[in-house]
Amino acid sequence: MIASILAIAFLSTIVWGHHMFISGMNPFLGSVFTFTTLLIAIPSAVKAFNYITTLWKGNLQMNPAMLFSIGLVSTFITGGLTGIILGDSALDINVHDTYFVVAHFHLVMGISALYGMFAGIYHWFPKMFGRMLNKNLGYVHFWVTAVCAYGVFFPMHFIGMAGLPRRYYTNSNFPLFDDLQDVNVVITIFALIGGVFQIVFLYNFFNSMFFGKKAVQNPWRSNTLEWTTPVEHIHGNWPGEIPHVHRWAYDYSKPGHDEDFVSQIVPLKEGEEELQH
Repeated sequence: MIASILAIAFLSTIVWGHHMFISGMNPFLGSVFTFTTLLIAIPSAVKAFNYITTLWKGNLQMNPAMLFSIGLVSTFITGGLTGIILGDSALDINVHDTYFVVAHFHLVMGISALYGMFAGIYHWFPKMFGRMLNKNLGYVHFWVTAVCAYGVFFPMHFIGMAGLPRRYYTNSNFPLFDDLQDVNVVITIFALIGGVFQIVFLYNFFNSMFFGKKAVQNPWRSNTLEWTTPVEHIHGNWPGEIPHVHRWAYDYSKPGHDEDFVSQIVPLKEGEEELQH
C-alpha cells in the first residue's frame, strides 16, 4: 500500500498532458501521456484489491462508519474505471470536456473523499466527544447520500457521451441538447435531496455531542492502542505508565482464545509466543 501510494504520487507529476489531448499536441507526445496515465491503474488497483481483500470474509460490523468505508471502495472503483477511457488519447476525443469528465472526477475525488471523511467521523466520534452518534440517523444519512450520489453522477456519464459540454452556464440555447433536459432535471432533484439530507448528519453530530449515549472505552472492539485510553481526555493519554504491547494491532481470531477480539495489551498465553513468529 505504501509503495502504491508513492507510485501514484510520482506518476501524478508526469500525466498532466492528458488534459490537453485535443489541444493539438503531437500525437506521439499524446501516446506518452497516455502510457503514464494508464500506468497509474496498476498502483490504484493494488489499493482497490487491498480494500476488497481486507473486507473479504471479515467479521464486519455494518455500522455507519463501515458502510461509508464500503461506499468509498465502490465509488473509488466505479469512478476509477472511467479514468481508463479519459486517459486514452484516442477514446478521450469523444468525451473530452464533457459531463463524462465531471462524473469521473467527482466520484473519485469528491464522493470518495467525502465518504472517507464521514467514515472517520462516525468511527472517531466516541473518542473525540465521549458519546455515540445515533446509529439509526447514521443509516439514514448513508443510504440517502449513497443513492443520491449515484443519482447525480451516474447519469452524467450518459449525457457526457451524448456530447453535453461542461462549464456551459446554460444548455437550453442549443437545440442539440434539448433531449437531455429531463436528465438534467433528474440530476438536480437528486442533488437537492442529497444536499438537504446532510442536515440529518449535522443534527446528529451536534445533538450527539451533548445528548448522545455515553460511549464506553472501546465501543468498536478495536485492537489499536488509542482505544485503551480512558474516555476522558487527559494529558499524556494514559494514567500512569504507558501500556506494554504484547501482540500485533490486527490480531483477530487468535488460536487459543475464545473471543475474536484480543487487545494488544493482554499478555501472551503460554505457548502463544511461538505462534507470534
